[in-house]
Amino acid sequence: MNAAQVRTVVRKPNPGPQLEFLRSSADIVIYGGAAGGGKTYAIGLEGLRHAPTVPGFVAVYLRREQVDIKQKGGLLDAVKALWVPRGAKLNHTTLTFTWPNGGAIQLGSAQREDDVHKFDGAEICALIFDEVQHFEESQFWYLLSRNRSSCGVTPYVRGTCNPSADSWLAGFLAWWIDEEGFAVPERSGAVRWMVRRGDVVHWADTPDELHAQFPTTDEQRAKGEQGCYPKSVSFIAAKLSDNPMVNKEYIANLDNLPRVERARLLGGNWKVRPSAGDYFPRTAAPIVDVADQGAIIKKIRHWDLAASEPSEVNPDPDFTAGVLLGLYRDRRWVVLDVIAGRWRAHKVEELIRRTAESDGRGVMVSIPQDPGQAGKGQAASLIKLLAGYRVTATRESGDKETRAVACAAQWQAGNIDVVRAGWNESFLVELDAFPKKGVHDDRVDGLVGSFNLCIQGSSFMANFVK
Repeated sequence: MNAAQVRTVVRKPNPGPQLEFLRSSADIVIYGGAAGGGKTYAIGLEGLRHAPTVPGFVAVYLRREQVDIKQKGGLLDAVKALWVPRGAKLNHTTLTFTWPNGGAIQLGSAQREDDVHKFDGAEICALIFDEVQHFEESQFWYLLSRNRSSCGVTPYVRGTCNPSADSWLAGFLAWWIDEEGFAVPERSGAVRWMVRRGDVVHWADTPDELHAQFPTTDEQRAKGEQGCYPKSVSFIAAKLSDNPMVNKEYIANLDNLPRVERARLLGGNWKVRPSAGDYFPRTAAPIVDVADQGAIIKKIRHWDLAASEPSEVNPDPDFTAGVLLGLYRDRRWVVLDVIAGRWRAHKVEELIRRTAESDGRGVMVSIPQDPGQAGKGQAASLIKLLAGYRVTATRESGDKETRAVACAAQWQAGNIDVVRAGWNESFLVELDAFPKKGVHDDRVDGLVGSFNLCIQGSSFMANFVK
């Protein structure tokens, strides 16, 4: 290829909110709302502001779940495409990008609440939260204490988000959101000031107002009492129409989401909440007398595990539930069998072994792996118990509602059959009630786990990106 054939690819932000996000000088800037606004691309561009040229500059990009960083099309893929062509070297073990004449950016996670202590002693000039609504409020404020620098760049915080009515972030951004749950256009990008006293955030239009409200004397400072150091905050609303690169398939996928997720991700609504029937209405599932076994190309049974029987102390414990799901050649699904009950741990293990024998070696067995050493130990024990069978330990990420979205979309479209059997009523009642608080969702977890593993690694739902 000669010089005339070389094409230079110019990476730049889209005009509008994306550019405004990158230009904001506020201490804390949150960018988000509807899906498809180009949020991940924006924080990828943010990484090129200082890291390639400022020695000693350190940034940390955070996702709540480690698995979300490395998933296909996730954060790692997005930033690597932007940073490596501009001189960054990636350490795959630590997920750290370094520039020869500049700084470093690490991709990290904080799945458990106390995982923030991994960053004790760190000096993080740029703290970037990807999907900040998934973090606990305590995590956000603690990590803010690590936001400091001696490289010459003023420390700052950036975050992307999607709407979540029940997250702490909804309250934090309340001034920028109207009564119906939508971002106020005139306030998008506006800067306000805040200080945090105890667990309460106090807001004002100027830092002087906060200094007047919380005066700090020299005597107080000498005693080490809390001073008044306001931080500036801005929220910039993202819309699907902001991104000229969005394709029709992506829009169609968003439009076919369940009601609540559609309102959040397509409409950018911060106040919509789910109610019974929003995800798995029982009337949407076709009941069939038999499954076409010859047309099934994949079978998976996912277990949601519990280990207790009803007692005086706990008269209504969780269920152990295993849902057997089949995938047809034509991309339809069928629920073939559901087992649910309350047993002690040794009986649960025996049940899983006997069910695997009954299902046959052609069925993949999926068991959840909880975080921490105990979860690893339980998964290892069950895998050993099922020697000779196709078994996998699955780490679940995100909240239950988020994990259920893809499955619920197919359920509502009538693409998941249910074989007529005695377990139908309890199964359909539980699904129809999801995500009502106080109601069991163990069979839901079994179905969703089977479905998500079934589509894993395929191109199906590939356009459900941030």
